[in-house]
Amino acid sequence: MTPRDLTGAPIDLDLDAQTHPDAPATPGAEPDLDLDLDLVSALESTGTHGLEIIGSDPGDIRGAFGRFPSGVAALCAVIDGALTGLVASSFSVGVSYEPPLVLFSVQNSSTTWPVLRQGARIGVSILGSDHARECYQLASRTGDRFAGLDTRTTDLGALFIEGSSLWLDCEIYSETPAGDHTIVLLEVKSVKVSDDRDPLIYHSAAFRSLVPARPEAA
Repeated sequence: MTPRDLTGAPIDLDLDAQTHPDAPATPGAEPDLDLDLDLVSALESTGTHGLEIIGSDPGDIRGAFGRFPSGVAALCAVIDGALTGLVASSFSVGVSYEPPLVLFSVQNSSTTWPVLRQGARIGVSILGSDHARECYQLASRTGDRFAGLDTRTTDLGALFIEGSSLWLDCEIYSETPAGDHTIVLLEVKSVKVSDDRDPLIYHSAAFRSLVPARPEAA
């Protein structure tokens, strides 16, 4: 079953993308986003088997990866008194249960991660289904990313977004270079699960929401 799009319009989350229809816009200004989310693009077919050769355009493989649905994680902390955060769809749980590890990958060109990684703790908020606008705000490179957002901070500086479906209080376990990204393992120290909050879903350049699968009629 196809999940429902929250906005009814395609959402392009590449760094050179157009601004979301609901996001504040400045006439004549180029969008300025800091997202580790992927853009959908077409691949060239190579034969009847249906497999397609990856070309020199990085948009090809990014478009293919964009077909994988994912949640959206906001990774935030208070660094030297300043609220700091980034947004990533490349987030995965269950890497390890003993110790409890999660991971995400961040672009090597990110200017936020070198600052955020200094935190003693990093708060991971799995954004809720009504957080599409907040996602864009947290990804913006201009203005105050946290203006007007309802947040919660721990004594060790982990910063969380209220209304999220899951909070994970983490510290960095390891960092491993991987091509044009760095894979970051985080060790989970404490959690908060909100069973009444569905997560925001990112798939094929659009935000979507979960729809329960209906069993086939007998």
